[in-house]
Amino acid sequence: MNVRHLGTTCVAALALATSACGKDADTCGEPLHAGKSTDEAWRALVDVKQRPLDSSRAVNLLSPSEGEMYPAGANPPTWEWSSPLRASLQRPGPGALALEAAPRPSRSFTDWLEDLLVPTAHAHLPPYTGDLYWVEISAPGSECPVAQVLTSELSWQLDAETWAALGKHAGQDLTLQVTSAYLVQNRVTEGPYRLATPRAFRRSAQ
Repeated sequence: MNVRHLGTTCVAALALATSACGKDADTCGEPLHAGKSTDEAWRALVDVKQRPLDSSRAVNLLSPSEGEMYPAGANPPTWEWSSPLRASLQRPGPGALALEAAPRPSRSFTDWLEDLLVPTAHAHLPPYTGDLYWVEISAPGSECPVAQVLTSELSWQLDAETWAALGKHAGQDLTLQVTSAYLVQNRVTEGPYRLATPRAFRRSAQ
């Protein structure tokens, strides 16, 4: 076996060994993106999502209200929240400059291996620094969210397609969960924080 073939075999074996780790983020598909969110920032949240529940600095949902019922013909709503993470950004001081100046974290071995196996020519977006909100809508018995968005905004204006997807679960108790975190150049430095109890709502079947 020549050296080149041996190297290829080893890389393939490493790819198989790490596939479970590298593919977890894609199990339920990537969320919609809004505001300044990026796919790399989303993967940073995926990496920390399994940490123990911490609701100490979770968002305060302004809408939907608990148990809210939307009529069958209702237009797609805008859901809003406030966040201690956003409030902390309003305070002037040298801290913000220190966060912006933080060094970019090193790339993971999985990222390196992926680029080695499948070289890409696309340009990555600049590393994200700021607060992010991952909103997930779940239905009873569903392993994956029926709708989800990652946004840097304090609101989510649902589009017609997403609203129609929720309409397929009319009459069921849907729940909304928000995972929030603060990132410095795609690295989570605060959070993640989640609602202690997901917010329940419904779409009327008629």
